[in-house]
Amino acid sequence: MEIFTYPLHQSIGAPSVPVVDVGDEVKRGQMIAEEPIGKLGCPMYASVTGRVTAVTAEAITIEADGVPETMADMPYVKLAPGAPLDMIRAAGLVGLGGAGFPVAVKYAKPLGPTGTVIMNAAECEPILSHNIEALELHPKKALRGLAIAMDLAGTTHGIIAIKGIHTKAIAALESALAGNLPGMTGKEIKIHKLKNIYPVGEERAIVRECLGTLLAVTDLPSAAGAIVSNVETLTRMHEAVDLGKPLIDKDLTVAGKLAQHMGEILTYHDVPIGRSVDAMLALAGGTMAADSYGELLMGGPFTGHRTTPRAPIVKTTGGILVTECFPKAPAKLGLLVCACSASEARMKEFAASLGSNVVGIEYCKQALPVKAARKCLNPGICPGQVAKILALKKAGAEAVLIGNCTDCTNTVMTCAPALGLPVYHVTDQALRAVNQKLIRKIHAT
Repeated sequence: MEIFTYPLHQSIGAPSVPVVDVGDEVKRGQMIAEEPIGKLGCPMYASVTGRVTAVTAEAITIEADGVPETMADMPYVKLAPGAPLDMIRAAGLVGLGGAGFPVAVKYAKPLGPTGTVIMNAAECEPILSHNIEALELHPKKALRGLAIAMDLAGTTHGIIAIKGIHTKAIAALESALAGNLPGMTGKEIKIHKLKNIYPVGEERAIVRECLGTLLAVTDLPSAAGAIVSNVETLTRMHEAVDLGKPLIDKDLTVAGKLAQHMGEILTYHDVPIGRSVDAMLALAGGTMAADSYGELLMGGPFTGHRTTPRAPIVKTTGGILVTECFPKAPAKLGLLVCACSASEARMKEFAASLGSNVVGIEYCKQALPVKAARKCLNPGICPGQVAKILALKKAGAEAVLIGNCTDCTNTVMTCAPALGLPVYHVTDQALRAVNQKLIRKIHAT
């Protein structure tokens, strides 16, 4: 028996509303919670066939037998046929790049013929690699989703934004585009090669790099006549429209201190949503003893959050990382918080694991407050952080913990060591666990 858990709140908007009761037998692809009436939100579907064992205000649990590692070829209850936008809404599809905004709402207002739909294939976070692998193996799926997205947006202009280092994926895309793909007649799609820096995949950075427009921190891409969707989102749009498949499976990366795959980066496709972190790690070879790794991260090294073995994979899960153990840092630590990375709360959590007391907190000068969060004035292009580092030293910091982007980290490294301040980065333990270079002074490629 395997237990699958479906939190009712997995995206931007209101929680889904249960339509099943304890004891109900459900099939893979069957709706278990509906979209909240009159509110922003999405329906939810069972990713497995089994029996409902609990229904609470927070989640639904299903007990299932003999669930395979991947559900790629497993049957499911299909959505009722309808117009493409209606099927995307019915599928419960949200943005799968991390934000989780309902896709049907995003595409409800067409851009018009001068607009551009951008496929975000940057795979911006280190370690995460499932989107690039998907393009290498099955580029036509994402391209079909891009064609559907362009039709919904009312435009014939499309751009694929991908880091230039991903030569295999670019070659696969070019080969696929050279063929006669469904829905591509009359469409103009270009590949835009991005620099290998963080956060070049941030939505406003993508628009800046591809269209030459720097959006205000309060602007959406639509202000530049664009819609941005990531690789998996477009692939799942194709599945919803062409195959009648609801959002029930997820692609993700599992990496780090795995007992049988130590330091390796593993990719999985069509993992059933609701599977526990622990069960996923078991499929990936298991973890070491609890005291031999630092933490479990759900997401990427920059923006992921600490999770637990019992937590479920949800719609927006992109990775499960088992990090290296934390070193002992100096007693007094200063935090430099970046809008493109870990929040202040996450950095305090990291500092505690380093065994340090936080004596000062500074925000990158470009991290502007927007509602309850912060956004970078110009993502990935940093004006310098000397004043912030000097302020942390004045506050008594014996070292600094940063979460900054590539360019911002470069500027920190020009001053902090000269001031006698060791530098720690929130990505350190995840990167050490897969033997990758730490984020310090980096030259973009």
